[in-house]
Amino acid sequence: MPLHIAKMQTVDSGTQWDECEPIKRRSSRRSTIAVVKQIADTPEAREVAELIARSRAAQEQIEYYTQEQVDRLIRGMVFAVARPGVAEKIAQQTVDETQLGNYDGKYLKIFRKTRATLMDIIDDKSVGVIEEDHERNLVKIAKPVGVIGALSPSTNPEATPVIKAISAIKGRNSIIVCPHPRAKITNKVICDLMRDALVKLGAPADLVIPIETPSVEKTNEVMKQCDRVLATGGGPMVHAAYSSGTPALGVGVGNAVITVDETADLEDAAEKIRISKTLDLAASCSSDNSVVLLDSIYDAMLDKLKHQGGYVVSPEEKLHLQNTIWKDGALNVNIVAQPAEKIAALAGIGLPEGKRFFIVPETGFGPDHPFSGEKMSVVMALYRARDIDHAVELTNGIQGYQGRGHSCGIYSTSDANIMKLAMNTHTSRVMVNQPQAASNSGNLWNGMRQTFSLGCGSWGGNATNNNITWRDLINETWVSKPLVKSKELPSDEELFGADIIAALS
Repeated sequence: MPLHIAKMQTVDSGTQWDECEPIKRRSSRRSTIAVVKQIADTPEAREVAELIARSRAAQEQIEYYTQEQVDRLIRGMVFAVARPGVAEKIAQQTVDETQLGNYDGKYLKIFRKTRATLMDIIDDKSVGVIEEDHERNLVKIAKPVGVIGALSPSTNPEATPVIKAISAIKGRNSIIVCPHPRAKITNKVICDLMRDALVKLGAPADLVIPIETPSVEKTNEVMKQCDRVLATGGGPMVHAAYSSGTPALGVGVGNAVITVDETADLEDAAEKIRISKTLDLAASCSSDNSVVLLDSIYDAMLDKLKHQGGYVVSPEEKLHLQNTIWKDGALNVNIVAQPAEKIAALAGIGLPEGKRFFIVPETGFGPDHPFSGEKMSVVMALYRARDIDHAVELTNGIQGYQGRGHSCGIYSTSDANIMKLAMNTHTSRVMVNQPQAASNSGNLWNGMRQTFSLGCGSWGGNATNNNITWRDLINETWVSKPLVKSKELPSDEELFGADIIAALS
């Protein structure tokens, strides 16, 4: 989610995300009493302290659960929300409350994405010894972190609480979910379904706690008082998480750039770009924001994108669209994850029947070329590249403006071109011949870890490049035993090399 959508994250609460003073902790494992003594004396802090105490008490009850017990809980949590008859209601509830995205996209996320995520982690060993390195004689033991404070954005509020909750409980943690105010009812419905499932399976309901009346102050307090923060949301949210004094896992800005080269199956590429661009009306941070076509296939590929429902705007329409998408330098929340017809009406564009997304010809990148940034809408910028080297240059320029470290993609059958893009871009993920929005966070057709939390590395201001999952929400104890045979230092000639020794002696 982009930095410039910060207003969308705060407009409903009426306040801005402030930086937080870190809490001084006695130890990594704190008692409820210790937490209460350390918090500020405000109504929000006291309310959150009570929730943290409940959450911690629940977590302590499952701290020594077996793998079988833990896996039974997460199976039940997913089934409770994704079962037929319930998934449909959640999808509709999400659209009705948030007015973002569409029913089909929401249904796919709650019905299919949650199942795929469960399938992805269910066979993982997350209790006891989880890894043995016989060569180094090391054993790694998984241990829970404690209480996870999770932020859930308004763009993906249907599956995010489920995916974060099962990742937390897979590691024998508890979780408190802080929703965007625009999705608070949806969040409560989903969390209550999981809570009911937990009780029926013999576990405490408070392993999952929703913030029912969210505010910036409460979310800040959750981030201060929990044991680890899992932040998905706008830039101010993630910055607040990093400033909370609690270890935090945040995500970076999305602005996916997709290249199509001369070796690609153009029909397949056009269809997949359309699928990705229109999935849930581009609510995903992995939606195709810019498409780069190599010169030799530019005209042919553009025709196929038009056939898939793309509408190429004129220079005059481009200006109208720009003035509609951005207001006072910020993304207009009224166009986020909305149908093309609505955006066209707001921009005064006569959209022909059957057109589902906008194609905006572009040549530059940066603040003077706003279409090169993330648009959170069914609008994509289109670039022409001389060759694959120029495509790499454009990708780095576009993502140097927004989206550095997040992801890019390529439609190609040339391993040389694929690896050139991967080796020379500042990115954590490269999707090859796949619809970007549906693939970055894992899907049945690839080996990526299933998640809605995508680390962007140092490029995006994050501590990890991972597709964040349960392994990021545990502590690990390393047990080291002596090697059967001790290592021996080699001679200086072997270690440094004769040329180094001669040059520096």
